[in-house]
Amino acid sequence: MVGYRYLGNSGFKISEITLGNWVTHGSQVGDDAAIKTVHAALDAGITTFDTADTYANTAAETVLGKALEGQRRESLEIFTKVYFPTGPMGPNDTGLSRKHIMDSINGSLKRLGTDYVDLYQAHRFDYETPLEETFQAFADVVRQGKALYIGVSEWTAEQLREGHALAKQLGIQLISNQPQYSMLWRVIEGKVVPTSEELGISQIVWSPMAQGVLSGKYLPGQPVPEGSRATDEKSGATFIKRFLRDETLEAVRRLKPIADEAGLGMPQLAIAWVLQNPNIAAALVGASRPEQLADTVKASGVTLDADTLAAIDEALGDEVFSDPENTYEVSPKQRLV
Repeated sequence: MVGYRYLGNSGFKISEITLGNWVTHGSQVGDDAAIKTVHAALDAGITTFDTADTYANTAAETVLGKALEGQRRESLEIFTKVYFPTGPMGPNDTGLSRKHIMDSINGSLKRLGTDYVDLYQAHRFDYETPLEETFQAFADVVRQGKALYIGVSEWTAEQLREGHALAKQLGIQLISNQPQYSMLWRVIEGKVVPTSEELGISQIVWSPMAQGVLSGKYLPGQPVPEGSRATDEKSGATFIKRFLRDETLEAVRRLKPIADEAGLGMPQLAIAWVLQNPNIAAALVGASRPEQLADTVKASGVTLDADTLAAIDEALGDEVFSDPENTYEVSPKQRLV
């Protein structure tokens, strides 16, 4: 079964492998398959589910709500996010203004079929809204009982520090950040993780398999597989391009004997690797078919020894992205509509 970890400096526990539905529910797969996948996650011991209002323009939340219908709410941890455009994408259908946050939380709760979410996350930093306005709205959402905790996604160390201070002043808890993190993408290690450790903020990391590259299915000198994420712009093709250099794919091939020696599959090795970092509360995984989760959950509870970790670093060499300056390039400087 899947293990649990505390989220930030709180008494709240989440499953260390969390099911996300960014490019699957409401978009890549049909509702029946999506619902079966959620049920398979529950059967495997995953009780934490992450979505966002912008995924499939709100459809992903609706599918997740249907999938969790009839489950004991107290036994689930449901996360969603706000920031990116939704609906007809008018001028107030995006960002972290008070209006958009208040409209969005009500819409998310209705679609998810729940009275509250456990974690409500700022999907990006909003340079066009005063941070005081954003956190006052978040504080009101918490006090209204519509969210229990507040988190953010892809914020810089400085933004986390400022947001944490405002949350503290308002008497609410900012307990998480949701950045990209994998063996190949380690940009949070330089500034974001040390700052988060100081402030009592955990990471819930997305793309622990580097958009599927660390599964080993992409081969140097070969065309990308048909139907893979690299061929579908809606499924993160933009994100995966940086990892499709032949030199990177050759480095990933060198991980296979390391995984074999550890008694793990390549996806398990990738997920187990991110969970070795004590600041990581959960690895977000996606699945388009129920059977994909059977191997994924085996990464929970795995301890990689020092020799294995050193061998991974040696195999990947210079193909690792680790410049903390990359954390400043994620949030758009202007809203998208």
